[in-house]
Amino acid sequence: MAATATSAALLNGFGSPFLRGGSSRSHALLAGARGGVNVVGSRKLVIVAAAQPKKSWLPGVRGGGNLVDPEWLDGSLPGDYGFDPLGLGKDPAFLKWYREAELIHGRWAMAAVVGIFVGQAWSGIPWFEAGADPRAIAPFSFGSLLGTQLLLMGWVESKRWVDFFNPESQSVEWATPWSRTAENFANATGEQGYPGGKFFDPLGFAGSLKDGVYIPDTEKLERLKLAEIKHARIAMLAMLIFYFEAGQGKTPLGALGL
Repeated sequence: MAATATSAALLNGFGSPFLRGGSSRSHALLAGARGGVNVVGSRKLVIVAAAQPKKSWLPGVRGGGNLVDPEWLDGSLPGDYGFDPLGLGKDPAFLKWYREAELIHGRWAMAAVVGIFVGQAWSGIPWFEAGADPRAIAPFSFGSLLGTQLLLMGWVESKRWVDFFNPESQSVEWATPWSRTAENFANATGEQGYPGGKFFDPLGFAGSLKDGVYIPDTEKLERLKLAEIKHARIAMLAMLIFYFEAGQGKTPLGALGL
C-alpha cells in the first residue's frame, strides 16, 4: 500500500507544472508509466555556437548609443568596428556602396603609396612633380599618358559600375569581346568586390585551381579580406599625410630624412 502511494506521488510529480514545464514529452512519460508502456524517447544534442561580440572602435566605453555602437553595423563586414558617427550606413544600399567605395579607394591608395616610394627612389623626382618633369615620363608625353590612363581607367570603372548594380552582367561574351573566355571575368567567390578566379587571383592566395576550375577557400578569403581592408585604411591615411607634405614641398622620403 505504501509502495503504491509512493509510486502515485512520484508519477504525479512528473506531471506537475514545475517539472514538466508545459512540455509534451512529460505528458508522454506520464502516460506511458501509468499504462505500463515503455516509452523510449530519442535524444538530441544541440550545440549552439556563442555569437561573437561586436568589436568597437572604443572598446573601453560602454553606452554612447549609435555614436559608439551603431545598430546598423552588426560586425559582419570585414574590419567593422562600429565606426559610423555620421550615420552614413543606415541605409543598407548605401552601406553596400560605401564599402565598395572604400575597397576601391583603398586599393588605389595602396598602389599609389608603393608607386610614390619606388618612383622617387628610382628617379629622384618628387611624386608631385613627376607629371611636369619630362625625365619622369620619357619617352612618353604627359598628354599621351593622361589620355591613356583616362581611357583605360574609364573603361574598367564603367565595367565595375555596371557590375555593381547588375552583378555578373560583365562576365558574358558580349561584355568582354577581347577575352578568350568570359569565365575569366566571372565572380568566382560569389561576393561583391572580391571576384577571385584565375584572372583576379592567379597566384591562388584565396583559392586553388583544380582541373582548371577555381575553388575558393572561404577561411583564407575571410582572413585576407580583413588584412586588405586594414592595409587599405592605413594607405589612405598615408596618402592624406603625403598631400599635406606635398603642400609644404616635402616628399615622404625627404620627411624621413632619406
